[in-house]
Amino acid sequence: MRYILIYGILLVIAVVIVIPAITIGGLGIVFQSRVTQSQNEAHTGEDVSIKVFNHATGEIITMNLEDYVKGVVAAEMPGEFELEALKAQAVAARTYAVKHMAYFGGTGTAEHPGADVSSDPKESQAWQSDSVIQMKWGRNYKKYWSKVTLAVDQTRGLIVTYNGEPINAVFHSTSGNRTASAKEVWGFDYPYLRSVACTWDQNSPKYHDVKEVTLVELETKLGTDAGIIAAAQDGNQASIVNIINRTESGRVDKVRIGNKIFSGLEVREKLDLRSSLFDIEPQADKLIIKTVGYGHGVGLCQYGANGQAKKGRDFRQILTYYYTGVAIRNIFGS
Repeated sequence: MRYILIYGILLVIAVVIVIPAITIGGLGIVFQSRVTQSQNEAHTGEDVSIKVFNHATGEIITMNLEDYVKGVVAAEMPGEFELEALKAQAVAARTYAVKHMAYFGGTGTAEHPGADVSSDPKESQAWQSDSVIQMKWGRNYKKYWSKVTLAVDQTRGLIVTYNGEPINAVFHSTSGNRTASAKEVWGFDYPYLRSVACTWDQNSPKYHDVKEVTLVELETKLGTDAGIIAAAQDGNQASIVNIINRTESGRVDKVRIGNKIFSGLEVREKLDLRSSLFDIEPQADKLIIKTVGYGHGVGLCQYGANGQAKKGRDFRQILTYYYTGVAIRNIFGS
């Protein structure tokens, strides 16, 4: 009986520890073998293609990985940004793509089977075709496109890794004093997505925003069961809203509005705020909501990257600042 018990314990250990390790290791093996294959077959990356679901046309199109990265950088970052900031965006965009590409062992995009990524920023990182970019940039097209091309070409094949694997290279527009950790926004932790100070994005046009929301509108969006109107009729403005606590980066974690408690992320989504870093001030029949920053706040801060570039930092310094403890490697060889 004792031997049966010992055998059972060993079997549980094998299931809990060994099998997951084999699975995780297997994913790493696929990525590493594809990198080796790419290095042997295509040092410039000309033969590596990505399948993109173009949400504008509803079609899956296949294109060269580096050409795709150019379309992402042009879609995600202003063309007037510093070259080193554009380079940082290029490496982040390539990392995101590689992590999702079936060629490198990724699972693609669940919303569109057969595609590695989507061009819809709500599903993936944004990507725009050359014709759309020309319309957007107008007379500045040649100047900006040459900068984007240079940024991608000078970082060809470079991605950000942690323990040898491509990271979740998330990014956002404007952090507002500090970036957010992945845990405080999505509830799960990544060692390279920590909250870090960011004082380089204060020139962002989206750094500050003020929004007025009437109590009627507020109750419509948050639900009549919140009792917002009733709280206002009591004549005690303090009873309408109270920020209960904040996250490590200063974003709203929990807030009571009326008689209901919401997460800061819920309020941001329901009221269409620029970020969850906000303050609320009751005034008569409305709330004044002042937000700082734009986006979820995790990972690379785009305006912060541009501010760092203006201070003389290169793309490697920018990336390793916003992504903690990472390395930069070339999937196509040195």
